[in-house]
Amino acid sequence: MNLNLLAVIINSTIRSTTPVLLAALGSAICSQVGVFNIALEGQILIGSFVAIVANYYTGNVYMAVLCGVASGAAVASLVSILQVKYKAADMVIGTSVNLLVSGLTSVLLYTILGVKGSFSSPQLKALPKLNIPVIKDIPFLGRVLEQLTFIDYLSYILAIFMFIYLYRTVQGFHVQSIGKNEEAAGSLGIKTLKTQMIAVLVSGALCGLGGAVLSMGQVTLFSENMSSGRGYIAMASASMGQNQPVFIIASSLFFGFCQAIGVSLQNVIPSQLTLTIPYIATVTALSIFGSKKIRKKQR
Repeated sequence: MNLNLLAVIINSTIRSTTPVLLAALGSAICSQVGVFNIALEGQILIGSFVAIVANYYTGNVYMAVLCGVASGAAVASLVSILQVKYKAADMVIGTSVNLLVSGLTSVLLYTILGVKGSFSSPQLKALPKLNIPVIKDIPFLGRVLEQLTFIDYLSYILAIFMFIYLYRTVQGFHVQSIGKNEEAAGSLGIKTLKTQMIAVLVSGALCGLGGAVLSMGQVTLFSENMSSGRGYIAMASASMGQNQPVFIIASSLFFGFCQAIGVSLQNVIPSQLTLTIPYIATVTALSIFGSKKIRKKQR
């Protein structure tokens, strides 16, 4: 493996990591307040779809990103109301929302854009790529950071800010206390229900942002079910990272690397096999991580 190929794989890893990292941060903030949110998949998918529709009709990528974020939060509001406020079963609500969004985007794809399966157009504008003036001229590092969008950089900044908020502020400790003991947190005057509902909305916004970069970052199109299980992979990433933002960066990069390797091997191995690599890695990683946790509890 030469340095150029290594740089290409690292670059692909960073770009593939972004949607997973953003959704994993969303999963983490929900877990911190004791909400099991499995509707991440639907929130990513709606963000991808709405971002492309807004992009097509406005021609403004930043407006498209904002619309994607808003749509993710809108879908999350269903989870917030039904699951958090009215205490409906988390598996039922999460699965229903994911199926609802999957069917809804397929119907709206034909209703609004007049196509089935996928949509692309010369009118669509991709997210602007940031090539840092000095760094882009450095042989290896310039190739690693080539063609990254502002959302790719923003995702890591958000992870650091979330870490500071959760572990370095009083409000962050209040948020964590809800997940550890909701009744005790409530007895201290913390508005547990309001905090949980806000956390779910933030999760939806992060997933919507991840969906926007998914449909306008590496490619500029929308296809049915293009989230391709990234919401579930994000849940695995958050679990492996113990819902701690800095650790989640590492676990998300692992899944991004698996996806990048799968793409790079498509010319050598049939694509039907390479596409399974991220999911095999997810199951394997969770199995190893889960067995280690069980051993620690038995000691």
